[in-house]
Amino acid sequence: MPDKKQIKQSSSKALKKLLGYAKPYRPLFVLSTVFALISVGCTLYAPILIGKGVDVIVGVDDVDFDRLIPVIAGLLILVAVTGICQWLMSICTNRITFGIVRDLRNEAFSKLERLPLSYIDSHSHGDIISRVITDVEQVSDGLLMGFAQLFTGVCTVLGTLVFMLTINVKITLVVVLITPLSLFVPRFVSKSTYKLFHKQSVARGELTGLVEEMTGEQKTVTAFCYGDEAQAKFDEANKALADVSVKAIFFSSLTNPTTRFVNGLVYTGVGIVGAFTAFSGGITVGQLSSFLTYANQYTKPFNEISGVITELQGALASAQRVFSLLEEPEESSDSGLKELSSFDGSVDVDDVSFSYVENKPLIEDFDLHVRKGQRTAIVGPTGCGKTTVINLLMRFYDVDSGKISVSGEDIRNVTRASLRSGYAMVLQETWLKTGTIRDNIAYGRPDASEQDIIAAAKAAYCHSFIKRLPLGYDTVISDSYATLSAGQKQLLCIARVMLCTPHMLILDEATSSIDTRTEILVQNAFAKLMQGRTSFIIAHRLSTIKEADNIIVMKDGHIVEQGDHRSLMQKGGFYCELYNSQFAQ
Repeated sequence: MPDKKQIKQSSSKALKKLLGYAKPYRPLFVLSTVFALISVGCTLYAPILIGKGVDVIVGVDDVDFDRLIPVIAGLLILVAVTGICQWLMSICTNRITFGIVRDLRNEAFSKLERLPLSYIDSHSHGDIISRVITDVEQVSDGLLMGFAQLFTGVCTVLGTLVFMLTINVKITLVVVLITPLSLFVPRFVSKSTYKLFHKQSVARGELTGLVEEMTGEQKTVTAFCYGDEAQAKFDEANKALADVSVKAIFFSSLTNPTTRFVNGLVYTGVGIVGAFTAFSGGITVGQLSSFLTYANQYTKPFNEISGVITELQGALASAQRVFSLLEEPEESSDSGLKELSSFDGSVDVDDVSFSYVENKPLIEDFDLHVRKGQRTAIVGPTGCGKTTVINLLMRFYDVDSGKISVSGEDIRNVTRASLRSGYAMVLQETWLKTGTIRDNIAYGRPDASEQDIIAAAKAAYCHSFIKRLPLGYDTVISDSYATLSAGQKQLLCIARVMLCTPHMLILDEATSSIDTRTEILVQNAFAKLMQGRTSFIIAHRLSTIKEADNIIVMKDGHIVEQGDHRSLMQKGGFYCELYNSQFAQ
């Protein structure tokens, strides 16, 4: 748990970074400041006019209207100018706040695109969403309240003191002596609330992650009757959020009653001292009324400043979570690397070692050499490193040691975009974006013609069921679209690859959700697509890779056997055991 010094440093660091995002909006800051000063000046001058008005009303039948009417007119003008300036100041403040929040959210989303896959894999997706959406929104709320009220509050306090000093120094000293109490309250609140608001943001992120996880896999939760356990986990996370929120709100709610108590002390002190001063002829009744008005105006900003500081603590706690995301190490830059423009289809893996977790090796001393146009199947038991090899080939992860070369180039010496543009991939886990079926098929080639999209759909054997949908290719779907089966979603992903016509092809259990009859048809389509193209095929159903030119058999991160189907079966080794376990009587 962070100590007070760390909390203060973290808060100051977050505030400094937020102010850095405000630099592009300096002209609006200047305008907002001008309007705020005019508004405060008019507000502070009003009690002077009110005092003059009181002084010209001597009695019921003795009112100097000649002097009173200009005072009333002046008050009306001040009210109008104050209202207009506050409206213009709010416009400037809103533009500043939402501009900063927009820039912060854009940078956070852009950061996600540059983060290594290892970060996305090792963090709750719900927590990441909470940082980009909820925490940035908290920053917005804190800044929106803070910019206007903090500045105008400070100006009001300083201006009120100046005006009070021009009326009577002795009564002003009474106000100044009680002021430290008003300063103590926000200081106490800010110390207590930052840590609690930070805990609240973390708890909110955990709850968002849990909800995202359970709703995303609701069918699995229901199928395994996990509803009670899920409810218990939700109740626990919800209670943790409620507990820390209650504590945070409790400390922040101390602001209003305590500052109002201090306000009462100030008003009482001014009233008593001012009354005795008026009795002795030191000030007029009108000046005393002005002083009492100033006493109210002087103490009111302390209420607002205390509330602002509380909001700012919540905003800074949320901002710190966003900045921690922005400070995460990015993928190594592609700057200065060359484009991989020509693909001859050769892939060489030399003495590669890799592990997801330090000191827990997964792939060791891995060697693989694939010729142009060769169909290479990778098989083995679950957890042996098959998909990891694909992650390394696509450079989703970098090798710990050794080298992977594509077309004779070390993949660390070429840009990721040019490397990945040479591959097309169909994964076991399907993903469809929210959009029309046409948009999903053309995801990798947005400029494709209607004829090409339909041809790819026919090649993937999904044209027939697409035509049966309400709007055909214009039907809007998403990854959670309930009307499509898992197999139909996978066929759409296959159609997406059919449209791209890549240099190299990766199929990771690409037909796992498709029925046997359709699988045979799709395999035939893949066979045509793979002609002349280097292909990597990961499959648990070994019947689908019998025609592969080379079969890599992996176990515990190592290649234990290598060859075509016939030679491996003749060896009677590990591959033969795997194959027979599926097909032997």
